[in-house]
Amino acid sequence: MTDEMDIIKAPIDKYLSEFEKRFKESMKSSVPLIDIITRYIYKRKGKQVRPMFVFLTAELCGGVTETTYTAATLIELLHTATLVHDDIVDDSNERRGFFSVNALWKNKIAVLVGDFLLSRGMLHAIDNNAIQLLQIVSNSVREMSEGELLQIQKARDLNIEENIYFDIIRKKTATLIASCCACGAASAGVEQSMIDKMYHFGELTGIAFQLKDDLFDYEKNSDTGKPHGIDIKEHKMTLPLIYMLRNMKYSERKRVINIIKNHSDDTVKVAEVIKRVNESGGIAYTRQKMLEYQQEAANMLLEFPDSEIRKSLERLVKYIVERKK
Repeated sequence: MTDEMDIIKAPIDKYLSEFEKRFKESMKSSVPLIDIITRYIYKRKGKQVRPMFVFLTAELCGGVTETTYTAATLIELLHTATLVHDDIVDDSNERRGFFSVNALWKNKIAVLVGDFLLSRGMLHAIDNNAIQLLQIVSNSVREMSEGELLQIQKARDLNIEENIYFDIIRKKTATLIASCCACGAASAGVEQSMIDKMYHFGELTGIAFQLKDDLFDYEKNSDTGKPHGIDIKEHKMTLPLIYMLRNMKYSERKRVINIIKNHSDDTVKVAEVIKRVNESGGIAYTRQKMLEYQQEAANMLLEFPDSEIRKSLERLVKYIVERKK
């Protein structure tokens, strides 16, 4: 049976194959330890969704160029660096089922490897005279940092309104996918209004992506048969939880906040919160919002002529909200 991702990739497969070679080359260093770690990272890479957005958007806007490869490599270097740093911030020992860099080589080395990848991305853009791409991506780095810090600030008192939550995920998650689409469009040589349009398309898709991640926390783990509850344990305020708290009586809200603040390691109490979120309609509300953002993004693609590339982008946007992990 053909995998959905294989169908999505088909029109840009030759570009992705060439990109893989260039991306691997971009991480090389004269320092043996860095080479060992970056090879480990490369072998455990994900589905390459972000480079797919770059190449599909470039094709949609006129065609892949040499600058498109620069854009995809720059963004994937940046994304990889943020994952390495995120694992340190979250004190996480696993990434996609494998040991994280910080788990194997400790925090000090992991921070420096993340810094190395960031610098390689910036130098790659400068060396290829892609200052416009660097401006787009640097803005994303700033917004991602702001989003993470805003989330940490709000997690302290668990006081967050829905509009603030959407501001957080727009900065923390959506901005990078938006940059993929903007850089893809820019690499094809289109005017600024089209770059802005594709940025907005990526932003809508990125928000839908994060809402799907929020829902995973309340779905059953295939190994244990129980919901993950990781966001609750980490005091992260996601939309299902925000919706429930907003519609609760003060006394009930106070009890739930107390559990999240002071008893997040108690699996029984966390399970109680998850159950209440499900009963509150928070899951259904989040799913509805996710589909609204996905549909708005899909509608933007209808402005382009029908083609295999447009179909692949439509499939990719749909995959974002239907994926299993």
